Amino acid sequence: MEYRILGEDVQVLEVKLQEGEKFYSEPGAMAWMSDNVDMRATTGGKGFLDGIVKAFKRKISGESLAIIEYTSTGGEGLITFAAPAVGKILSTEVKPGKRLFLQRGGYFAHYGDIEVSIAFTKRIGAGLFGGEGFILQKLEGSGLVFFFAGGYIKELELKPGEKLKIDTGCIVGFEEGVDYSVEFIKDIGTWLFGGEGVLLATLRGPGKVWLQSAPLPRLAGALAPYLPISKS
Repeated sequence: MEYRILGEDVQVLEVKLQEGEKFYSEPGAMAWMSDNVDMRATTGGKGFLDGIVKAFKRKISGESLAIIEYTSTGGEGLITFAAPAVGKILSTEVKPGKRLFLQRGGYFAHYGDIEVSIAFTKRIGAGLFGGEGFILQKLEGSGLVFFFAGGYIKELELKPGEKLKIDTGCIVGFEEGVDYSVEFIKDIGTWLFGGEGVLLATLRGPGKVWLQSAPLPRLAGALAPYLPISKS
């Protein structure tokens, strides 16, 4: 498999498959493909019950029940996937014993043997007040994962013990080994007038993290006052 990420603000992922190779994406991501590529919806499970469980976990993590499997037949095949909004398509390798955690709905596509499921924050109370940071996507297995982030993207390599406090929506993802927690902002005045909500996330190294300046919910909120209101 070969791939290229093309474009600046609204990117596409171009994937070249050899005959018999398979690639996977979330539903609706494919923009165009060559005629010799077959596509089908699958739960990714090994058997009916396993498929149902995996589909349910994906749904809770912000994805569709099924994923789309693409297979090149009769020679080399080309598929192009379009990003869902203004932002960047990122990629990283996932290895056995080295899982990747993403924001809810951050998964875009993958190559190899990857399972998308759910992970929760350590503090159940945080989930009552800040859903953005409560449920995460957990990706494990062996392969290459592609994910989406909005606005400006910052990639950091945290040193052991190094901490970073972040708005929960600005976290794109982080490698296993990075400690993640969600905490309430202590100052009540900041709750009321700070404009940042009541929670902050803390990431502590070692490991790689990805951050974004324009989470999709924040972008949608900024545009909402300017959208026309239909009159019934």
